[in-house]
Amino acid sequence: MYRDHVGMRLWLLAFSALSLQAWEVPTIVSRKEWGARSQTCWAPLTPPVAYVITQQLPGMECQQQDVCSEKLRALQSHSVYTKGWCDMAYNFLIGEDGRVYEGLGWNIQGLHTQGYNNVSLGLAFFGAKEGSSPSPAALSAAQDLIFYAIRKGHLSPWYIQPLLLNEEMCLAYQQPATPRKACPGIIPRSAWEARETYCPRMSLPAKYVIIIHTAGATCNTSEDCMSRVRDIQSYHIDNLDFCDIGYHFLVGQDGGVYEGVGWNIQGSHTYGYNDIALGIAFMGNFVEKPPNAAALEAAQSLIQCAVDQGYLAPNYLLVGHSDVSQILSPGKALYDIISSWPHFKQ
Repeated sequence: MYRDHVGMRLWLLAFSALSLQAWEVPTIVSRKEWGARSQTCWAPLTPPVAYVITQQLPGMECQQQDVCSEKLRALQSHSVYTKGWCDMAYNFLIGEDGRVYEGLGWNIQGLHTQGYNNVSLGLAFFGAKEGSSPSPAALSAAQDLIFYAIRKGHLSPWYIQPLLLNEEMCLAYQQPATPRKACPGIIPRSAWEARETYCPRMSLPAKYVIIIHTAGATCNTSEDCMSRVRDIQSYHIDNLDFCDIGYHFLVGQDGGVYEGVGWNIQGSHTYGYNDIALGIAFMGNFVEKPPNAAALEAAQSLIQCAVDQGYLAPNYLLVGHSDVSQILSPGKALYDIISSWPHFKQ
């Protein structure tokens, strides 16, 4: 049912929402207008999401709104009665007529990509002839929709470039238009004026990644984050009697990764796991609201860097702090996001 199209891929790679060009508010045909069945999906989608995932639907050729609406009604019926889903899979569908048709909309999780439905907008192109690329009108409408999503806070300005699905429904990762380093720039201990300490060595490669939140204040600038890291180190040493700050790395809302004890030293974050797990702490409390897209991307880049550099086993397991300790960390909002990350194991 789904296919990856070269022409669409090239357009998506050339498209960058970081350079907001001239755009128009897209024409969105509501569910009521195209005759959708009553909404029965209720899993909320928490904005702003960090991903856009696109698909192209063959066999749904249409050029006019009334014909496209009929095709969508048939697709919804197939999704509900044949697939057993609560509705169609996509947040929005984009027709060859240059109109955007409301699927599940902005606030409900899609059913398009297992593991990503709660952190992404699912967009489907439909209406093209079999074997054809989406029309210029459809591509322009998709661009306008993405810009609109960013301006209205539904999508992060730093969203990860669209992911295309192949016929096996597996994610095929595409390089974004703006090159990204495999390893993030890590702010060293010397930069945040860490106290000198002596702690046990780490057993590498680590077998686990444990995601934590510090439960204190967030930080949004490098200066504030460095101050925050110094305060955490002092609290851990002076009040908790740790040999150093408890985390291997800390992540701020500025998108910075701050070196805690680093790769080679044991942390003090999780009893029984300190010598075999990397503890990555998001600075802040994320029970109700998740970290921003910059922080989430920085943490994911750090994890991939750890694998690439040999600090983390390729078959590592990723868990939330609460999975291995009786604690609220990393907070429900953050936990809901990491549960969709690769290697997650509850």
